[in-house]
Amino acid sequence: MLPTVSGALQFAAYAYPPNALGYCGPDESSQLLEQVAAGVDDPDLRRLARGFEGAWPYLELIASANRIGDPLDPRVVEAYWVGNELLDRVGPRLLGDSLEVRFRARAGRSWPRLLDAVPAGAVPHHSFHVFGVYPWLGLLREGRVDEPLRVLDRCRVRWGQVLDVVGGEAIVRSRPLWWDGRRLLLAEAREERAVLRMDGLGLASGIQVGDWCSLHWDWVCERLDRRRLTALHDRTLSQLKVANGTPFPAPAAVLA
Repeated sequence: MLPTVSGALQFAAYAYPPNALGYCGPDESSQLLEQVAAGVDDPDLRRLARGFEGAWPYLELIASANRIGDPLDPRVVEAYWVGNELLDRVGPRLLGDSLEVRFRARAGRSWPRLLDAVPAGAVPHHSFHVFGVYPWLGLLREGRVDEPLRVLDRCRVRWGQVLDVVGGEAIVRSRPLWWDGRRLLLAEAREERAVLRMDGLGLASGIQVGDWCSLHWDWVCERLDRRRLTALHDRTLSQLKVANGTPFPAPAAVLA
């Protein structure tokens, strides 16, 4: 069993990689990294978390549906990024209403297609946002498959096993996304390099060869025990199935 980390620190560990690339959240990536590395959970970190307009409403939705007062409760944060039973208590109507408020105007004509995912089994997990929402918002360039596929693969939270640690990097074996012309699937495992530390600062501590870990964009975010590994694997596959199984699959909007 892994030690419990504060929800704010866990959130920041997953939010930092895209934030550092300028994709989401406030322009405070250095502070996020420094606070996660130092283990400092304070009101300022929680203020920064509320600035992530993509993720924060999902946390509020999960917390509200489970009668949890703090959207940064560790159970809520874990549900969104990794997955747990809290997701199953967010009914289709609650999720659909939340998506309508947030995305109907932005999705435009694609809105009915986005909404198809809700009765098909969508839950407010980060992988649903990547596979089922992101393609309909016009943020991924159509045309060449390789670039949208790379973005979808790096944007999702994925899992891998550490094969080696070299300096500030981990050599990790993980399964990338693969587009077969009709469906978005997981390919055979392959090796990749992921950042453990930059200028002495990292998001995950104590990573060793043989560990399973979560990855977001180019970073190792945290070590995964068996429960979290299984949850991330199963929730990812379930949301891939949802995204592929709607009448107008979201991945096909940018990959076909």
